[in-house]
Amino acid sequence: MKNGIEIRWHGRGGQGAKTAALLLADVAFKTGQNVQGFPEYGPERMGAPITAYNRISRDVIRVHSNIYHPDYVVVVDETLLESVDVTAGLKKEGAIIINTPKSKEEIMGHLKGYEGAVYTVDGRKISVEALGKNFPNSPMLAATVAVSKVMPRDEFITEMRASYEHKFAKKPEVVDGNMKALEMAFDAIEAVM
Repeated sequence: MKNGIEIRWHGRGGQGAKTAALLLADVAFKTGQNVQGFPEYGPERMGAPITAYNRISRDVIRVHSNIYHPDYVVVVDETLLESVDVTAGLKKEGAIIINTPKSKEEIMGHLKGYEGAVYTVDGRKISVEALGKNFPNSPMLAATVAVSKVMPRDEFITEMRASYEHKFAKKPEVVDGNMKALEMAFDAIEAVM
């Protein structure tokens, strides 16, 4: 895709990778971009590996297939590094973003020789601190926006607040926790960029 970016998400059923991809598509659409956000369905069940995708462009998107050569890969569960080739087709000019407490150097041996940019963020720690539970999708969503620069931080935060306030209208504590998680993850990525 010439004038846009393609993102592939790897996670496990129940971790929110599909939800994060759909939220990113929704927020990017609200900022005037053309978008696609979709999961790859199979016999998924709680804990089984899943894949989701995003295409985001200022131009009309005419491709309607899975993404085989993504600009960015997001790994919501680091245990997938042992069982799924998460770097397959990943462009060297792109980046991989991994939810892990480990450093980039500790992770490199699991990336099958990938030579592009690698970012790690401890989405579990952030979500537990911000939400009281392990919901890594919000931190990973913010980390993805920070690395890909698909939209400015302030625009992303504003649109995500509106989205969360709509989705969790009767649970303001969930809105506040998710917003805190987004900010913390953005800060963590910006600190290493």
